[in-house]
Amino acid sequence: MSRNAFVIGGSGGLGSAICRRLAGEWDTVAIGYRSRADMAQALAEEIGAHCAAVPVQCDLGDAGGVIKAIAGFAEKAGGIGTMVFAGGVSIKQPFVSKIGEAAWREVIETELMGFIRVVGATLPIFRRQQLGNFVSVVSVAAHSYPPGDALSAVPKAGIEMLGRAIAKEEGRFGIRANMVAPGIIDAGLGAIFLKDLYSEEIWETQRNRIALRRFGTGDEVAQAVAFLASEQARYITGQTLIVDGGFSL
Repeated sequence: MSRNAFVIGGSGGLGSAICRRLAGEWDTVAIGYRSRADMAQALAEEIGAHCAAVPVQCDLGDAGGVIKAIAGFAEKAGGIGTMVFAGGVSIKQPFVSKIGEAAWREVIETELMGFIRVVGATLPIFRRQQLGNFVSVVSVAAHSYPPGDALSAVPKAGIEMLGRAIAKEEGRFGIRANMVAPGIIDAGLGAIFLKDLYSEEIWETQRNRIALRRFGTGDEVAQAVAFLASEQARYITGQTLIVDGGFSL
């Protein structure tokens, strides 16, 4: 297998945790970013002692740019072994009745259509290699819905379904696709929510709903991603690994 990983959304809070985890296992890690070049570069310097780290500008809203970024990296690195999708939109948590069409279009265009573009750019590479895998970060909300999470959950449910379709249709080419569904995580957008969204009392109630009585960390999600991307998971495809401490039980 090509020992090169590409992380879409690699400069974000959760994406950076994934890059750090993959750096110890993959020869090259492409840190995909849209506009935060400084953060991607800083992360590349941080993990550069463990792998070849390469910031790659990749705007999910630009179909041609997605193809150029992924194909260009694959050509220079000599292939892609795993494509990790951790891209997303900074959102609030309104109820469905409060969500306007513009907000729906933004999340669907960036997350679901963004993933579709990434798949379209990556599948030809994986087919030529006769191997490769996708790991997508989705949401536990598709399995146990918390009110107010529709903007995040709906596009990620589409990503999850597309992952299963890829697994079923592309397995004959040695291609796998799996998903990781985090619960409440103290990283990335989750960390912002924990700090600013609700009162401490509300978050304490949420914490008590979790079997392990704590929120998760970015590293715990990253470990699940790394496992599914690795050869240890070579006979696992089309599955969603829920990493929520028992929130959805």
